[in-house]
Amino acid sequence: MTPIYLDNAATTCVREDVANKMAEVLKSTYGNPSSTHSVGRYSKSILEQCRKRIASHFNVKSSEIVFTSGGTEADNLVLRSAVYDLDVKHIISSKIEHHAVGHTIEALQLSSQIKVSYVHLTEKGEVDLKHLEELLKNSSEKTLVSLMHINNEIGTILDLKFVAELCKTYDALFHSDTVQSVGHYHLDLQKIPIDFLAASAHKFHGPKGIGFAFVRSGLGLQPIITGGSQERGCRAGTESLHDIVGLDESLAIAYTHLETEKQFISTLKSYFINRLKSEVPGVKFNGYCDDFEKSTYTLVNVCLPVSSEKAPLFLFQLDLKGIACSKGSACQSGSDKGSHVLTEILSQDDLKKPSIRFSFSSYNTKEELDNVVDVLKNLVLETA
Repeated sequence: MTPIYLDNAATTCVREDVANKMAEVLKSTYGNPSSTHSVGRYSKSILEQCRKRIASHFNVKSSEIVFTSGGTEADNLVLRSAVYDLDVKHIISSKIEHHAVGHTIEALQLSSQIKVSYVHLTEKGEVDLKHLEELLKNSSEKTLVSLMHINNEIGTILDLKFVAELCKTYDALFHSDTVQSVGHYHLDLQKIPIDFLAASAHKFHGPKGIGFAFVRSGLGLQPIITGGSQERGCRAGTESLHDIVGLDESLAIAYTHLETEKQFISTLKSYFINRLKSEVPGVKFNGYCDDFEKSTYTLVNVCLPVSSEKAPLFLFQLDLKGIACSKGSACQSGSDKGSHVLTEILSQDDLKKPSIRFSFSSYNTKEELDNVVDVLKNLVLETA
């Protein structure tokens, strides 16, 4: 059985060119970038070249890029330092953020007794921008807004520029988890006045365990991992040079081929949606994931017409057929809470049915999608 991998929102395969370049660095460039001798200085020069090239994709200064272990650490760095060091007393967020943001805000609320407000959502999972403005207008404390650019479960796109400008109007800081958009969308941060963002290489065919935070100059962010003075004092620990090279290379390739790959993946998504609509009666699309204007081109989240009794084993059955995807419903095996995103937007009846996220890359094919639709069609008929 040849596996069909449709879980690219969770992680992507590493491109061969990226892996080869990382291997070269592992073999030949072993100096510590903090060492002052020639071997260390050579490693440092490669590190800073990578930082400069990464910054250029976003039209920012290289000093505004802080390497981290990934998106989760980047989110934690921003949120925790904003409260501990930047005197933020009020955080505005949503209840459908990634847990890297949501759980961190909850922890900060307990430990630092900050005020937390949650912006209203539409029934499709969009941020209510009018309510966001009301919250900002009525906030008397120093405020940070933290809203993700693209939701990792249903793909809903936030108007990043509008929210950034709104935050500026009300003198609030703005942080966005852009893990699902960096490498898939162009972000000119001179035109988008955002203060902080988080990114992770393994979402755009780079290695796991490496990412970065963008931190706008002059904000005074302080480290949450202390030790040496690496990353200009923002993040202690010897930099993983081969991973940073992998991050740089994978991001460069992603943006070089962005339009071609976006068109190809969009075609796959459209094809998949149309086949599901014609072959699986009763299928529903969660959020706006079947709308290319309001949702990312990289994923589809579907609610399938399966009884609540049969729902818990549905993903397991897909796995047995060699199909890798992600579940998302209140009936997840091993979880009492299920998807916090779908809980906010689905009816109680639909929460009892299996919701599954399929996410695509340029390595997928229409033939694979045909096989998946056939399997779904048969499973729905068997378990209805």
